[in-house]
Amino acid sequence: MYIEVEPGVRLFVQDIRPEPGTETGTETGAGTGAGSSPVVFVHGWPLNHNMFEYQLNVLPQYDFRCIALDQRGFGQSDKPWHGYSYDRLADDLHEVLQQLDIRNAVLVGFSIGGAISIRYMSRYSGDRISKLVLIDAAAPLFTQRPDYPYGLPLAQVNDLIQQTAHNRPKMLEDLSLQFFNRNLGQGMLNWFVDMGLEGASYATIQQLVTLRDSDLRGDLAWIQVPTVIFHGLHDQIVPIQSGRALQQGIRGSHLYILQNSGHGSVIDQMTELNQGLLQFIR
Repeated sequence: MYIEVEPGVRLFVQDIRPEPGTETGTETGAGTGAGSSPVVFVHGWPLNHNMFEYQLNVLPQYDFRCIALDQRGFGQSDKPWHGYSYDRLADDLHEVLQQLDIRNAVLVGFSIGGAISIRYMSRYSGDRISKLVLIDAAAPLFTQRPDYPYGLPLAQVNDLIQQTAHNRPKMLEDLSLQFFNRNLGQGMLNWFVDMGLEGASYATIQQLVTLRDSDLRGDLAWIQVPTVIFHGLHDQIVPIQSGRALQQGIRGSHLYILQNSGHGSVIDQMTELNQGLLQFIR
């Protein structure tokens, strides 16, 4: 389906609604039922909602309604020139939740999707959200600062921007090799690159500028819901120290370190991640 988030800008949203009481998972009694929490997925840069394929295969088996959107500029969504700040992307998410009348949701954000989810929690005081899941979140900062040594060097991010502007297929191929912690085969890497190429080049660049320049440390205190942070120990894109910084900054949050994962933990350790996710959202 498509949801208009501002005049002339529509987001593609996949809304999977299993029939209540028909769960096919290995345990019963896990389903959402009437009045329980749907799960909302916000994808990472430079991908789209299909990156959650191996979560969307599983959670509906346990009767959980799953909603996964393509951010503006990516996947099947409209691709305007403007609107790639965290504020506007959080506004887009809020429009989707409002128009679908989603309440008491579990918000799951991966990489920049985690950063957008954090900004949403501060900008909208956690409206419609009951729990927060951050997976390899590109936060509280993506780039190194004098008082934050854990992100990517500024020069490396600027080089990514230049590569995207001049040879985006090569940038995506190189990024795919850094994304995972194990050899998943050429087919998986091709899938990753193909997802990236579905986005607009200018959207890919503008989101990367937002990643480079934003500081979410002041947003963390606004998160007042139960929060779990999943982070790959071998993440080369958002180092594990960023996950630890999030855990320290979000009161009462829990850090779950995935010992054999890189940045792409939704694939690297999909079984363990899905088990942890199910345990948390129940």
